[in-house]
Amino acid sequence: MPEAEKIPPLYFLKLGGSLITDKSNPHTARTDVLKRLAEEIAEYLAGETRFRLVLGHGSGSFGHVPGKRYGTRAGVRTPEQWRGFSEVWYEATSLTRIVVEALYAAGLPVISFSPSGSVIARDGSVDSWDLRPLKVALEAGLLPLVHGDVVFDQVRDGTILSTEDLFGYMVGRLHPAKVLLAGLEEGVWADYPECHHLIAEITPDTLTGILPALGSSSQTDVTGGMVSKVQQSLEMVAIQPDMSVQIFSGTQSGNVLRALMGEHIGTILRYRQ
Repeated sequence: MPEAEKIPPLYFLKLGGSLITDKSNPHTARTDVLKRLAEEIAEYLAGETRFRLVLGHGSGSFGHVPGKRYGTRAGVRTPEQWRGFSEVWYEATSLTRIVVEALYAAGLPVISFSPSGSVIARDGSVDSWDLRPLKVALEAGLLPLVHGDVVFDQVRDGTILSTEDLFGYMVGRLHPAKVLLAGLEEGVWADYPECHHLIAEITPDTLTGILPALGSSSQTDVTGGMVSKVQQSLEMVAIQPDMSVQIFSGTQSGNVLRALMGEHIGTILRYRQ
């Protein structure tokens, strides 16, 4: 009897908004960076007979700018705020199209899943999301893409969810082996903003001692910056203790490929040491 085919591990990879856009200039994508990142992902997948990867991207200088202007994350109730809700959606969708085009140009079988049309939130967190279509896409050998987006909310009426919010919900349902968060920073700094000493590993037990040093985002980020990223990452590993989260820089050529191949670069977050 032939040996059963081994199911490859599932990875989540986020391309941060600060990495793929110029956050100091509204509506400005770094198309050269996107091209390189897409080629690194394609190089990794070309070496795999089967793969399971869920890709996500942040909104950067697209969705975060109107999101801050209208306060969309906090809630949407007035006609002006609903107009802002629509504007954030338009910006997020515009960036997704640019990302999809870069991935397709690299030969990747990407298919996007827009949270605004499938996720219902409750007070800023995912309450319900039918992941069956995304699971079928994975089984078919496609590359599912999710992204930070506006969603309808049962308490706030409308809000914004980050890619980390979406990943956090998916972790307990899809059980990835690891989550990779590629951004501008080399990892989590112990002395931000001087940035001389990188923290190699963070666990829930060590978080309290490093929180004062984490800082936040140097540009507009309506979903929280580095403190929020670290806290959400530790929430993910608490849901699945055998999983790790890796925060690293995607600015250096080859880093995304190295992380996908299993190299420990940047900062690793685990449930325990």
